[in-house]
Amino acid sequence: MSNGIFKIPTPKNEPGYTYAPGTKERETLKAELNRQSNIVVDIPVIINGENIKTDTVKQVVMPHNHQHVLANYSEAGEAELRAAVEAAMAAKESWANMPWEHRAAIFLKAADLISGPYRDLMNAATMLGQSKTVIQAEIDSAQELADFLRFGVDYANQVYQIQPDSMKNVWNRLDYRPLDGFVLAISPFNFTAIGGNLPSAPAMMGNVVVWKPATTSILANYYFMRILEEAGLPKGVINFVPSRGSQVSEIVLTDPRMAGFHFTGSTATFQTIWKNVGENIANYQSYPRLVGETGGKDFVFAHETAQVDKVVSNLVRGAFEYQGQKCSAASRAYIPASIWEDVKAGLLEQTAKLKVGDVRDFRNFMGAVIDKAAFDSITSYIEYAREAEDAEIIAGGTYDDSVGYFIQPTIIVTSNPNFKTMVEEIFGPVLTIYVYENEKLEETLDSVDSASMYALTGAIFAQDRTAIMHLENRLSGAAGNFYINDKPTGAMINQQPFGGSRGSGTNDKAGSVFNMIRWTTPRVIKENFAPTTDIAYPFMDEE
Repeated sequence: MSNGIFKIPTPKNEPGYTYAPGTKERETLKAELNRQSNIVVDIPVIINGENIKTDTVKQVVMPHNHQHVLANYSEAGEAELRAAVEAAMAAKESWANMPWEHRAAIFLKAADLISGPYRDLMNAATMLGQSKTVIQAEIDSAQELADFLRFGVDYANQVYQIQPDSMKNVWNRLDYRPLDGFVLAISPFNFTAIGGNLPSAPAMMGNVVVWKPATTSILANYYFMRILEEAGLPKGVINFVPSRGSQVSEIVLTDPRMAGFHFTGSTATFQTIWKNVGENIANYQSYPRLVGETGGKDFVFAHETAQVDKVVSNLVRGAFEYQGQKCSAASRAYIPASIWEDVKAGLLEQTAKLKVGDVRDFRNFMGAVIDKAAFDSITSYIEYAREAEDAEIIAGGTYDDSVGYFIQPTIIVTSNPNFKTMVEEIFGPVLTIYVYENEKLEETLDSVDSASMYALTGAIFAQDRTAIMHLENRLSGAAGNFYINDKPTGAMINQQPFGGSRGSGTNDKAGSVFNMIRWTTPRVIKENFAPTTDIAYPFMDEE
């Protein structure tokens, strides 16, 4: 039994490597990329710490070379999903009763493994499996994933320290228990770090988890699961079940013991899940906590006082890094007519320099979009714009999926602020621009705020402080993460907690104390050191 009140190591954001020519990290990562490119990994379902192979086996391929198989993974079916729930519930009591410092140590060790000996492993798997460039992988699967774990432990510790006041003869305490059942985590393809955080955050707070990773990011997610095991995670606490979403909804989502749902993905999927939970609400043993970060139609709004070169560089990076496959990617922009010609010239010049191809070639700025379905969806928007009378493609607009799912960075200019590609989430390298007349500033701001159902991220560019203040106030509800003179992407743990409202999710701010507190069900304990022996109250005495 521990008798100390332990101090959690003070977390710091994980520093990133440059991977510049001649650096040691470039050399070792290149070697790991070569190694992983020449093996095929067998990925099992992992339930209660046991590797399970199923009859349904599917492939993991490189998006930038879709004939190259990286892994074969077993898909969980009904029996495995039910077994995962039972394994989680069987592990629940011992995990909840593990002293906090031992739970914390597991995730702190995992962070050190990720940022240390397994950095190349995680980065290479993310690059090859999700077609991320080296810098995008480094930010994601090394820096952000380690930050989620280290700061998550710190946030959990902060929650535990929130305690009530006491009066004489009374000691009031708050006991932060895990939720009353298990947590279902469904993670997306586009960030290895989110894949790691969705099951880990509830587990840190003492919960047990059934984790369905996106099958298009399964290689890096699988390696993360193995790292958690090496770090000492007990069997059954997190169960790794690649599977079909429909079966998960039918079997796991409706289980009466589901107490929480942690999700990042599409708005439509989250709305369907919310509806299913509502329809089954009388069957649950508790009211499930639903935490979701969904879509975005993220804006960049330039004021007439904005600096052109800053607008251009941040639009290009914000729109086209990781092929626009970020829920925070700059997807629509509003540029005043007075600076448009200069912005246009800069965009055309900079976009023309962007190279698209295999991410193993470090000269490429972009890789491929994730799969055939994404490729077809994104290109359908490009073709829609090509045929529209109120839009023009001024850059890109070409694509080829013969080797990889490659789409050139595409810029559309429209005369309609409600044009389809200004309103709907595309999730690809497509930026649509609306040029507004300077005197129609207020009217255009109304459009920014109302054209889209989403409210995830947004950015404004201006030099005049009065203008900055005005734009910030006018667009206060349009973005949960709001940027001034910066691109609307690249939120960092402990610096810009991430999340949006409206159609973009529950805004519980991933990577913050606000998210961690959602995975607890507090119990108030009042201890009276001097219980009364009286029954009557003083007011009852005679006059």
